[in-house]
Amino acid sequence: MDLNYINTMNSKKISITSILVAGALSMAIAQEKTKPEETEVYTPVPKIVQAAGVFSPAPSDAIILFDGKDLSKWVMTNDRDKPAVWPVANKVFTVKKGPGSGNIETKQSFGNYQLHMEWQVPANIQGKGQGRGNGGLFLASLGKGDAGYELQILDSYKNDTYTNGQAGSIYKQSVPLANPTNKPGQWNSYDVIWIAPTFNDDKSLKTPARVTVLFNGVLIQNNFELKGPTQYIGDPAYKQAHGPSPIKLQTHGDPSAPISFRNIWIREL
Repeated sequence: MDLNYINTMNSKKISITSILVAGALSMAIAQEKTKPEETEVYTPVPKIVQAAGVFSPAPSDAIILFDGKDLSKWVMTNDRDKPAVWPVANKVFTVKKGPGSGNIETKQSFGNYQLHMEWQVPANIQGKGQGRGNGGLFLASLGKGDAGYELQILDSYKNDTYTNGQAGSIYKQSVPLANPTNKPGQWNSYDVIWIAPTFNDDKSLKTPARVTVLFNGVLIQNNFELKGPTQYIGDPAYKQAHGPSPIKLQTHGDPSAPISFRNIWIREL
């Protein structure tokens, strides 16, 4: 075989290898996220909408997750053998502050569902941005900590922050279509239609999760297709196959603004 031809082919192989290696390095560098700010967006800014009433009685076929009496249908996320310890008073329960606190989640696991819940931040709330009534409704809990798919809870009444982190956002994934947040001290409601993700036998993604959300009766998430579980830093991706999951409420360590909840019910779909 011609020696010049062999040398030419070897050079081409080296060039192709160099291109592939350089491309892989570029992708690795691009995907490496070290700061949460890299996934925060500030536009578009959802328009402010005057909300309707928030209270919604449970349908006859609903499962009542909180009836105003106790948290018997909830447990601590970090130890599911322990009952939820958030205090209940006056038909409302409130995020527990201080030692012994933590996220709580339902005893029961759910696949597809319709969920209603009402939440409130105190009238005398302080702080700004993400430090103002921060919490979260995890539409499917994936275990300890903040693992799962988060619908953000935040006081977004005249409170600027990154828009994919304001109330009604699918945190760090989808900006809400509007901002109907009520004033601090008034109740807000979420009505959620959740279609859980499905996975193949080899645990690869079959169909992504989808969610529709009404916030105080206003459509803010319209059949949004989630890119994966919530990520505080970096891009979301489906890395863990799972089936029906509990619903979780997050405590965010914001002592100035303990969030309260009432009237929580769910319908399995």
